[in-house]
Amino acid sequence: MTHKVGLVVPTLNAGTSWQGWLEALAAQSRRPDRLLLIDSSSSDDTVALARARGFDAHVIAKASFNHGGTRQSGVDMLADMELIVFLTQDALLADPCAIENLLQVFVNPQVAAAYGRQLPHRDAGPIGAHARIFNYPAQSQLRALPDRGRFGIKTVFISNSFAAYRRCALMQIGGFPAHTIMNEDTYVAGKMLLSGWSLAYCADARVFHSHDYSLLEEFRRYFDIGVFHAQNPWLQQTFGGASGEGARFVLSEMRYLSNTAPWLMFSALLRTGLKWAGYKLGGLHRGWPLALSRRLSLHKGYWVATEREYPNMPGCR
Repeated sequence: MTHKVGLVVPTLNAGTSWQGWLEALAAQSRRPDRLLLIDSSSSDDTVALARARGFDAHVIAKASFNHGGTRQSGVDMLADMELIVFLTQDALLADPCAIENLLQVFVNPQVAAAYGRQLPHRDAGPIGAHARIFNYPAQSQLRALPDRGRFGIKTVFISNSFAAYRRCALMQIGGFPAHTIMNEDTYVAGKMLLSGWSLAYCADARVFHSHDYSLLEEFRRYFDIGVFHAQNPWLQQTFGGASGEGARFVLSEMRYLSNTAPWLMFSALLRTGLKWAGYKLGGLHRGWPLALSRRLSLHKGYWVATEREYPNMPGCR
């Protein structure tokens, strides 16, 4: 059975790499049936280039972007599609079969969502490269709720940088949350597993996608992760905490850096401390003024929107 497939790509000033991104999409063996761009008012030629390649472009105000709500608006606009693929502007399809390989897992009617393997960009630094190697192994996986004893919080791991969803399953659990600081993908993965669906990791569906975060960016990113988990305690209550996975990551990182870039080991340990501090502070955000959370956060627009649209949310004072 051939599914009708839609593609949603949120963008903002995609820059000089955008033309190559569009060419990699055009080379796919399975081209989505509908292409939707949701652009946060780019000032470059992101929208024009996408439209020339067949995208429908929906332009929104930069301040109105939200990781969950914006993606759900794309799902709503593609109501006639059975499978919805999400890509980000910095995730470059690694070969012509990437999308086709990701979609193949949906022959299993229990699969609600699937995500692909992220390879480090060719110019990625050792710390950024290791994060991709650790989180995106060479072996595919199929996970369901009973697997939480084995995988813990990693049971709900998924990334919308390159993922696909069975639309009916997504809508069954209420879609992406309308207002979330990040991790909208983790949120719906957890809801899907609780509803009896399965989640697939497809190691042969590959993109190049990695980040070389600064120390301050790492702190702020983990502050936001702490905020997310504080606002969604059911995830860790159901699937377990992140401390065990964090310890495994640090040990893996130290081994990797000792062989590839030993001079970065101290920096990596400092980075780990900043991540921990950011995460813990994010978990306490309800106890202080919103302006302080905005200062500490990587996603500052979230707090502006919270103050404007959700004034009764805990922590908004």
